[in-house]
Amino acid sequence: MTFSIITITFNAAQALPRTLASVERQDFTGIEHLIIDGASTDDTVDIATAYKERIEKRATDNIYKVEISSEPDKGIYDAMNKGLQRATGDYVIFLNAGDCLHDSHQLSLCAQMVEETGESKWPAVIYGDTDLIDNDGYYIGKRQHTPPEHLTWKSFKQGMLVCHQSFYTLRSLAQQIPFDLHYRHSADVDWCIRVMKQAEAEGRELLNSHLTLADYQQEGNTTRNHRDSLWERFDVMSRHYGKATTIAMHIWFVFRGAWRKIFGGRKG
Repeated sequence: MTFSIITITFNAAQALPRTLASVERQDFTGIEHLIIDGASTDDTVDIATAYKERIEKRATDNIYKVEISSEPDKGIYDAMNKGLQRATGDYVIFLNAGDCLHDSHQLSLCAQMVEETGESKWPAVIYGDTDLIDNDGYYIGKRQHTPPEHLTWKSFKQGMLVCHQSFYTLRSLAQQIPFDLHYRHSADVDWCIRVMKQAEAEGRELLNSHLTLADYQQEGNTTRNHRDSLWERFDVMSRHYGKATTIAMHIWFVFRGAWRKIFGGRKG
């Protein structure tokens, strides 16, 4: 089996090298790495090109391929849609500049888990936990939300319990569901919910890897636009779960946040 890793970049010369290194050190070579650049004006494309040339020199790793495109786009989710439509691997992974695959064995382990399920009904999603890193790649802590043992599309009523970078999606299903460009900051939340709804309709499993799958750079698009992102997430949740349920859950979020500040708990 193969994984298509989609990396979105724009003037990301400082953050991109650690993302590429995390892919390059994998002990699994069934990788298609699609780097979708938004016409960067710094050294991003040069860094990506040097990486592509290193991979191409590996005579024994000819399954591991890198493709680079650089052109203007309409934002991060437009770029993700471009990558999604170009992907040919069995599973799609979104790993943006600054984010990393957590360790060198995880793709091998995920491939083994999937193949043990039987090819006729591969899981719709492989999901796992996420660590947070700072702009220099140093560990901050675990993400605040913990993936549930059994994930369903209804789980996201409680928030985005699984980070997008730790949500590996069956390509044949993912390509049916483009990101909604109506959202500028939270289309990933909406997309994950729609993927899980489709998985349920097709009777496909959401497979808990029980692994930490991604190191997520905290200062990403959603963090930088936190207030706008919250409004968009409210709209996403209202669309999928109803406004009354969404309001009730947000009241609970406020009390949950206050409880954690007073008594502690898992922190990200």
